[in-house]
Amino acid sequence: MALKGKNMNANPSAHVENAGLTQWQRLVCTFTAPSQTFQDIRRGNRSWWALLIVMALAGFILFGAVVQKIGIRQTVENQIHMNARLQDQLAQATPVQKERIYGFWEGITKAMFIGGPALTILYALVFAAVLMGTINFGFGGRAKFSEVFAVVYYAWLPGVVKVLLGVVVIYAGMAPESFNIQNFAPTNPGAFLDPAATNKALYTLATAFDVITIWMAALASIGLAAVAGVKRNAGYIAVFGWWLIVVFFGVVTAGLFS
Repeated sequence: MALKGKNMNANPSAHVENAGLTQWQRLVCTFTAPSQTFQDIRRGNRSWWALLIVMALAGFILFGAVVQKIGIRQTVENQIHMNARLQDQLAQATPVQKERIYGFWEGITKAMFIGGPALTILYALVFAAVLMGTINFGFGGRAKFSEVFAVVYYAWLPGVVKVLLGVVVIYAGMAPESFNIQNFAPTNPGAFLDPAATNKALYTLATAFDVITIWMAALASIGLAAVAGVKRNAGYIAVFGWWLIVVFFGVVTAGLFS
């Protein structure tokens, strides 16, 4: 009977240990002690719905700031100003056609904001598949898709900082005519360049070196290595290798079609 009682007392302790961190604790640790977050994911704690809520709220706050202080029409006009082909199309269009063009792009802009949470899930699925394949087949890792998917979401948390910084900049008195929805926060050199007057390839390169993006890539590298059971250098090579490839093709494409 004493032995049985001892086993009964041991089981709850083991259960508590397996429970690991809560989602909110993992969220905080992503900023303060990221290794703890990713080791907890490796132990099987992969929930990410709280992050979806946080990111969605941040996106809707930015949407509200844009609507209130910039305006959807002005946002679209700013994007058209940076697109020579759309400018030519509008120059040849009738007033009715112009309204249709503006209406179309205003609808797209609103849909991107409203559908943001669903889009992040889609992007995370793609990124997780690519990273899992890279770390497992390229570096001998043992990562599961659900683990890498959770890593991607937690690694994206610094994006909330960028969104809130963008909101601060908007309410601080940004001129509506200078607002760029594709680069709304001063976290990269491109934010200080005129996208309409700067060489497209140079602007794309300057925008790519974004401190928040690099921060997220570093977190993804740490997390990917942790859940795959490989050295951290392998995670950095896998994540930043893909980042460099994307930047390269982005710069080349901008140069060819500018």
